[in-house]
Amino acid sequence: MNDHLLELSPEPLWRHFRTLCNTPRSSGHEAQLIETLARWADEQGLAHDRDSYGNLRIRKAASPGCDDVPGVILQGHLDMVTQANSDHPHDFLNDPLDTYVEDGWLHARGTTLGADNGLGVAAALAILEAEDIAHGPLEALFTLEEETSLQGALSLDEGWLDGRYLLNLDSEDRGEVYIGCAGGADVVVDADLPMRGCDDEEVMRRIALTGLVGGHSGADIHKERGNANQLLVRALRALGEYEIRLVDYHGGTLRNALPREAFATIAVDEHHLPALEQTLTELQACYQAELAGVDEEVTLSLAPAAVSCEDAEVLTDTATALLVSALHAAPYGVERMSVEVPGVVETSNNLGVVTLENGRFHLCALVRSLRDSATRNLADRFTALFGLIGAQTRVENAYPGWTPSADSTLLTRFRRLHQEQLGSDPAVKVIHAGLECGIIGGKYPQLEMISFGPVIRGAHSPTERTELASVEEFWKVLKALVADIASGKAA
Repeated sequence: MNDHLLELSPEPLWRHFRTLCNTPRSSGHEAQLIETLARWADEQGLAHDRDSYGNLRIRKAASPGCDDVPGVILQGHLDMVTQANSDHPHDFLNDPLDTYVEDGWLHARGTTLGADNGLGVAAALAILEAEDIAHGPLEALFTLEEETSLQGALSLDEGWLDGRYLLNLDSEDRGEVYIGCAGGADVVVDADLPMRGCDDEEVMRRIALTGLVGGHSGADIHKERGNANQLLVRALRALGEYEIRLVDYHGGTLRNALPREAFATIAVDEHHLPALEQTLTELQACYQAELAGVDEEVTLSLAPAAVSCEDAEVLTDTATALLVSALHAAPYGVERMSVEVPGVVETSNNLGVVTLENGRFHLCALVRSLRDSATRNLADRFTALFGLIGAQTRVENAYPGWTPSADSTLLTRFRRLHQEQLGSDPAVKVIHAGLECGIIGGKYPQLEMISFGPVIRGAHSPTERTELASVEEFWKVLKALVADIASGKAA
């Protein structure tokens, strides 16, 4: 599968990326890939081990004469976001991805591509096997579960890594290098809500909100794209005058992906159906006008539900009204832009996953901020808001941000090499996303770190794609940086 990748350049990187495309690696299911990489390391004569959580490290001794050169850690995460279009079901636990090239870009048919962070992992493996690059001691650190919880980095053993410089290969644009990132936390809300049977005149209907672009909940949060949960809840709020009651709700699949679709089953008096349909038609036109240029394909549709009133219980009138009101008032999107770093989002929230089944309500949001105090405050607003309807809120998987260091020797070296290799000075950036650098830096404060990578668009959505030319540029700079550190030249 994906043999056409072997025809791309640079061949070693794409060969390893083919292995990643052919090996299922959703978050929490990286075991098969780890076994594959461990066998490869054995074949290459490279040492490998795992820390107490299961993160994988592959090591390569320094080139002759480079034993005293500072060690380099090549770092990426093994897992990928698993999103598929509703008309293109995919078994991410068993089936390979189906990739293709179009107009200089690599895509996957109907699914995420896994370029985030598969290209970084593939580049690290290609560096490890290269025989034409002088290098000091090399460590390739491959972490687990970055996309769902950052748990691999959060659980990384202290005192395990030896290197001085860490190259995080998980950024997504050419001509940019990242030296700081936001911290964040998951906000989880749960509640058991009262239910009762249907009234005689009530019928079941399913409302679907589809057609949104989606994207990365950090890197794309400022692009004014629609959030399926927010938009569907807004519609449910507008339908409140027809005394609808919720049966179930499913919106979003990952707390760090902008939700593209959301679905709700409602019970409503049959006499209200014509007016309800008219309201949804008007709302769809309103949404399309509001989201023109970013998400104008948004669609609201109404169809008979898969269940009948005789077979299901429904939330009470009061429970429906309180839940819809709380969700409608919940913070989402950009909360504040940074003053210190112009153009960068300081604080945001993604209303990522919302479900309601048999009266059990569940929400998982992802709060991010360059300021840890702002992360805590926004999370506390969820606690205060949903406490009003009797829900329980907890904050999980909190991780710190990565404080920028604009005068590091590693950054100075990278900027010089970028100019030499590509003829341009890279833009130095801070990203509103949870790079693992912040967590790793907290455990290894002596590390100097930067993050860079090739062009990736549509990460965390089935439109994910990477520009082939940028991968060659990324590889060229990475090789030069490893060799330059080994040369002992001043930064």
